[in-house]
Amino acid sequence: MTSISEHPDIAPVTQGARIDSIDVLRGFALLGILVMNIQLFAMPDAAYFNPTAYGDLQGANLNVWLGSRLLADQKFMTIFSMLFGAGIVLMTTRAEARGESRRVHYRRMGWLVVIGLLHAHLLWAGDILFLYGVCGMLVYPLRTKPPRRLLVLGFATIAVSSVIYLAFGASMPYWPEEAVAGFTESSWQPTQAMTDAKLAAYRGGWLEQLPVRSASALVFETFVILLWGGWRAGGLMLVGMALFKMEVFSARRSRRVYGALVAAALLLGIPVEAYGVFLDFDAGWAVTWSFFQGKQFNYWPSIVVSLGYVGLVMLVCRTEALRGLTRPFAAVGQMALTNYLLHSVVCTTIFYGHGLGYYGSVDRLGQLGVVVGVWVVQLVGSPLWLRRYRFGPAEHAALLVDDIRAERTGTWKPSTFNKPYVEAGYVHDENTGKGEKSVRFGRLSLNWKQARGLDASESMLKLKTTPSLSATLRSSNKCLST
Repeated sequence: MTSISEHPDIAPVTQGARIDSIDVLRGFALLGILVMNIQLFAMPDAAYFNPTAYGDLQGANLNVWLGSRLLADQKFMTIFSMLFGAGIVLMTTRAEARGESRRVHYRRMGWLVVIGLLHAHLLWAGDILFLYGVCGMLVYPLRTKPPRRLLVLGFATIAVSSVIYLAFGASMPYWPEEAVAGFTESSWQPTQAMTDAKLAAYRGGWLEQLPVRSASALVFETFVILLWGGWRAGGLMLVGMALFKMEVFSARRSRRVYGALVAAALLLGIPVEAYGVFLDFDAGWAVTWSFFQGKQFNYWPSIVVSLGYVGLVMLVCRTEALRGLTRPFAAVGQMALTNYLLHSVVCTTIFYGHGLGYYGSVDRLGQLGVVVGVWVVQLVGSPLWLRRYRFGPAEHAALLVDDIRAERTGTWKPSTFNKPYVEAGYVHDENTGKGEKSVRFGRLSLNWKQARGLDASESMLKLKTTPSLSATLRSSNKCLST
């Protein structure tokens, strides 16, 4: 019998082969993203960009907002975008050996776009998966460039959005008054009537939310991506590819390098951001300053702070005494898609009208309490889940979708075995014939009872089968090898 371990190019990424520091960093970023996203879940979206647009901004609420702005705003999205770029390089390496990299990658990005569209229009307009799917398609051809060139291309791409915003800001004094007023009301400081309409929509049922949510999602999927999201996320993916090739994410650089990243965040990134916040308040959060020029004091320093977080996490990963601390974050990172979607399920249930209906009623301090509660659930629940199952629910569903392109080779006969050996519709070779054989599994062939039996410590994924059968994944497609 030929084992999958004799064909490492077609084996899945196992627990032993995973880069733990990347999982830890991904989990850390995934949890951190909720610090900012909670504002979009809980309040009219203008309050995300302009804290004076809605809600109390005094005392503890001001402190929560200030901490979020300095330590979270754009920082964790930056890390996640860089890791997405790193993942493109990491995940295509084995597929390239078989000449399947392009097909596999674009199919995955296509499904990510589909999932993102469904997520944005049916559940939460703040979805980021659509953006990542689109950018992942665009940056893929550049993955083979050397690190230095990727860094140059990445930061040049990031700069495009900055130039666009500065140009708009410089032109704003020449806009007609009605144009400035319309822009302010739609994007910065909505009228009370507009705010009331949004509150009523999201406090209503799912059908009442749908047109408002879809309108917001469509703006992000077109206008915002063209002016900001596409340039920033795409550029950061290229930077992430470079840093992955430079082994920054694998905790293999020196402590001095990681310490320098942390120092730059503390001594440069955060102080510049704090100065930008001072200028915003000094200008009274006027749209003519804060929306365009003022944003630059976070747009660029946030990258410096994000790299400081990278350095800090890598230092923790290099410290043996702290390994136990990193494991829950690694589990969250391994289930990133599941946990990201769970944010939307939990938070829309709390704040939207199809659930508890607290939209617009919870201040920033209360929102932070929700964030901490979700963190506890995911840091405790993710390791417990992975003790029983190899993948998170969303990751498992992605595998079932991926197996539509598996192909059968060799001669196989219908299987007559029943559970717990194999599902109905399987085929096997009855130990006849020679050479490698494979067969396509049905989409629902791997149920949760079987998934619980997967041994993540093995060099291949095994189901409880007859001695002549072993199950694995070939290019994310479930098949049997003999």
